[in-house]
Amino acid sequence: MLFVKNDDLKVGMRLAKPIYNKKGVLLYDRNSKLTQQGIDSVQNFGLIGLFILEPAEPIPPMSEEDMEFERFQTVAVFQIMDELEYLVYMKKPSKMSVIVADIIKHYGRLNKKINFVQNLRSKEDYVYKHSLNVGMLCAMMTHVLNLRLEEQNEIVTAGVVHDIGKLTAPQKLREKGMALSREERIEMDRYEKAGAAIVENAFNSHPNIKRTMVYTNKLLEDFRKGVLPAGGTGKLIMGARVLMVAETFDTMTAMNDYREPSSEISALKYLMANPGIFDPKVVEALVKSINFLTNGCTIELSNGEKGLVIAANDDDVLKPMVLQFSDNSIIDLARNGKGIEITDVMKTMDNRCVIDKEALKGVNV
Repeated sequence: MLFVKNDDLKVGMRLAKPIYNKKGVLLYDRNSKLTQQGIDSVQNFGLIGLFILEPAEPIPPMSEEDMEFERFQTVAVFQIMDELEYLVYMKKPSKMSVIVADIIKHYGRLNKKINFVQNLRSKEDYVYKHSLNVGMLCAMMTHVLNLRLEEQNEIVTAGVVHDIGKLTAPQKLREKGMALSREERIEMDRYEKAGAAIVENAFNSHPNIKRTMVYTNKLLEDFRKGVLPAGGTGKLIMGARVLMVAETFDTMTAMNDYREPSSEISALKYLMANPGIFDPKVVEALVKSINFLTNGCTIELSNGEKGLVIAANDDDVLKPMVLQFSDNSIIDLARNGKGIEITDVMKTMDNRCVIDKEALKGVNV
């Protein structure tokens, strides 16, 4: 599987992932061959590119649940885009309660882990996709934490609106994404803080929404400067504790065209390594919400070896049973790992080890 930018898309390339319109209608299924009309449509959708199957690569496995996850993201991003822009200009919500209720309905009542598949983001749509994913993560974690529905609603809403201040910044500043100079970062911080006034006015009957957003942004800003909250996270409101984990995890793992994302495992290890800012109970709720090291996952070990996860460990997600490639030995990292740790997952996004002979028939060599 390859990521191909818009300008490099060619007629006849096969899609690795489905494409939906803003209403959730399937436009192009996996394995569909791109036409010129399809390429034009992708560019009109504002996508920065597509995942494309290589000529001999079979369709990678994708469950109905995974496809629904992508469909939901597509629909919800357009809804959030409209709603956040409405909030900026009208200073009041229009359909926020409906959007939040839908997020909770789909991802705030699960009693199982899901594959949290990141979507591609451009500089233009980063805020909207980030806001959705943070809201979804908040929904899942608040469910695991068994919070009351009212509190869950407030935290998910805070997740969706926490970056609204960025939408008031000039377009040129927003499009720089993470590549901000020190002066531009200070300027962007001012816009982000100004977003608190929008949220306070729009949700004045729910002050915890603004409080959660403000605490989170301030605490993460302090953390970047090396300052930890006095007394740890225990005295913080639950909303801020949840939002800090969701915001950081999604920011680290987001896929875009200007920065290599961290793997989910790298992001999790970062959260676990900083208990002074990221509440361990909330991080554990994240672990219980999404799949990290499932059976069949290829990993890199601290002893320099590579291996395959053959039995996940629900009690300690970072210590599964592993098949080491070099000598086919089996290592139970929880029992006899001898100090060996998983350093990261291997970036194996395709099935090129399996040859699709039918697909090769139409390829000129």
